[in-house]
Amino acid sequence: MKRFYKNVAAVQRDGGHQIELDGKVVRTPLRKVLAVPSAALGQAIADEWASQEETIKPHSMPMMQLAATALDRIAEERASVASQIAAYAGSDLVCYRADQPVDLTVRQNETWQPLIDWAKSRYGTGLVVTTGITAVAQPDEALAAFADAVNAHDDFTMAALSTVTALTGSLVISLALSEGHLNGEQAFEAAVLDETFQIERWGLDYEAEDRRISINAEIMAAERFLQLYRAD
Repeated sequence: MKRFYKNVAAVQRDGGHQIELDGKVVRTPLRKVLAVPSAALGQAIADEWASQEETIKPHSMPMMQLAATALDRIAEERASVASQIAAYAGSDLVCYRADQPVDLTVRQNETWQPLIDWAKSRYGTGLVVTTGITAVAQPDEALAAFADAVNAHDDFTMAALSTVTALTGSLVISLALSEGHLNGEQAFEAAVLDETFQIERWGLDYEAEDRRISINAEIMAAERFLQLYRAD
């Protein structure tokens, strides 16, 4: 889509912060008014629109995309989305460790076990850790506690939580980022630990590297979204 506007403004109206293009309010794909609670987030979205050149590139507007996700998908399908996110606790990345090579096992334990320990302290119940790829059943009380943790998020923070959980395959990593226990770079490194080990051992795969770059960018965008949303 070609850029069709000249002026962009973030305006406070009706208890929220809206974005206007040449005086016309921006709407989500479901035609809802794009309104966010935070002035900082509203300004960041306005800046994304202002930075577009001749062609509008939606992938270059992650704050806009996450806000639209919150308003369209989370608000409309909250129970379903929350259930999908919480389900990751049943097969969380950080619960599955390699039994060999030893160097990888050590690295996984050093990086992931502190996250398991943090989650147990934070939510009052722990996840079972295993080796290999055979599925392990998690305690019902743990699954319930993680479901409660997901549902404690509002629509906007759940939008970021959903994105990071799907990217990493780990609800533990995603919650740790959402609650400030990890920063974006730490969350990324924990999520791609296995891939990093393989790169160090066998060398760089350029297609895999493109995927890593994309994952990193999306995690960092989710972190920034949370920071801006909570800024006011």
